[in-house]
Amino acid sequence: MDTITLLLIALGLSIDAFAVSVSNGITVRTQRMNHALRIGFFFGSFQALMPLMGWAAGNRLRNLLSNIDHWIAFGLLCLIGIKMIYDSRERNDHPNKGAIPLGLWMLLFLSIATSIDALAVGFSFAVLNISIVTPILVIGMVTFGLSFLGVLAGDKVGHFFEKKIEVVGGLILIGIGIKILIEHLGA
Repeated sequence: MDTITLLLIALGLSIDAFAVSVSNGITVRTQRMNHALRIGFFFGSFQALMPLMGWAAGNRLRNLLSNIDHWIAFGLLCLIGIKMIYDSRERNDHPNKGAIPLGLWMLLFLSIATSIDALAVGFSFAVLNISIVTPILVIGMVTFGLSFLGVLAGDKVGHFFEKKIEVVGGLILIGIGIKILIEHLGA
């Protein structure tokens, strides 16, 4: 997998974590750096762990799916992208909806919720026979960085970019799915 594609996948996967981080940054007024590091660590770790789990499951099924692997990757990436675009259209009218408590259980829940799509991407990597080490490192680091910056920039960018960036992330993942399909059908 080329570096640009991997970075785009990492960016697309980290958009949910970035949006949650921005929302949290809007509400955090003290110890912003500590909160940014904590959120970045949790989101980055789970965003790296989930593709590894998906890859492990996909490796067990790769031989069964080798004739349709490109269709699976295309379908999963498109579904994740469409879901991200759909989710961006939900209204956020509740004034405290962006307030996210930073307790351990809430961070664990949010980390899992924002990284479920990475599980499917890891599965796609396995069926396409892509090594997982570099992708999980890149995905984890990109997510850490964007989550960290999201908290710090929360009060500055506010809700203006939150929904628009989810659409961009969804479109990136759909584009990568189409690219994989075209490459495999053309081969």
